[in-house]
Amino acid sequence: MKIQRYKHELGVSYTLGATLTYELINCAPESVTRIFVSPSADVGGSEGISRLLERCRELGLPVEEGDKAFHILSPKGNCFVIGEFRKTEKRLSPGMHLVLVNPSDAGNLGTIIRTAAGFGIGNIAIIRPGVDSYDPKVVRASMGAAFHVAVEYFQSIENYRERFPENRLYAFMLSAPVPLTETERQEPCSLVFGNEATGLPDGYKSFCQPVVIRHSGKIDSLSLPMAAGIAMYEFTKDRWRGGI
Repeated sequence: MKIQRYKHELGVSYTLGATLTYELINCAPESVTRIFVSPSADVGGSEGISRLLERCRELGLPVEEGDKAFHILSPKGNCFVIGEFRKTEKRLSPGMHLVLVNPSDAGNLGTIIRTAAGFGIGNIAIIRPGVDSYDPKVVRASMGAAFHVAVEYFQSIENYRERFPENRLYAFMLSAPVPLTETERQEPCSLVFGNEATGLPDGYKSFCQPVVIRHSGKIDSLSLPMAAGIAMYEFTKDRWRGGI
């Protein structure tokens, strides 16, 4: 199979690094097509790589040694293991959702996916256009959490609402009159966030409960990952009372 730099149209994506690839083979071994190991890797001296290779042997996963994949996929030379895996279509299940409208930054999306997994939110809807959740930059920023969360794309917010009419939508907007700390929560629900630069259009107020996260006037707004993290914590904090 030809090795290509990642493109959205490809049927496969990649994990760059031993730790991320180990998470892949543990969480989704059925999707793995092959594992690449650099000839420069210190297999004997690296506990992480030796553990990964042992796991590959246990699962019968193909391992290829050579430089070609690394020249194409990680030319900086600081990566010694790459996992190649098939992309699969995921669908959201009923319950609490995070809804991201036109997210554009791969690092932000990866961070949000990791935070969602940490707070037990396993479903993220993305309203197109939006960054590709299978981009290796997203997978890497999620630190493996991408394999624990379902991400589904919708052509419009209307398409999403048609699928999940029972969900109450909370739109996080700077112009909202009700602060997060005073918001009455109702489940199942959807926490809705806009694009990093533009936020949500005012039209969302007509079908969502507008919510604002109050902060000092020393900044104009919170970053998208920070705002989403605060909202997810507030809506799930009762789950963590008394410990996990």
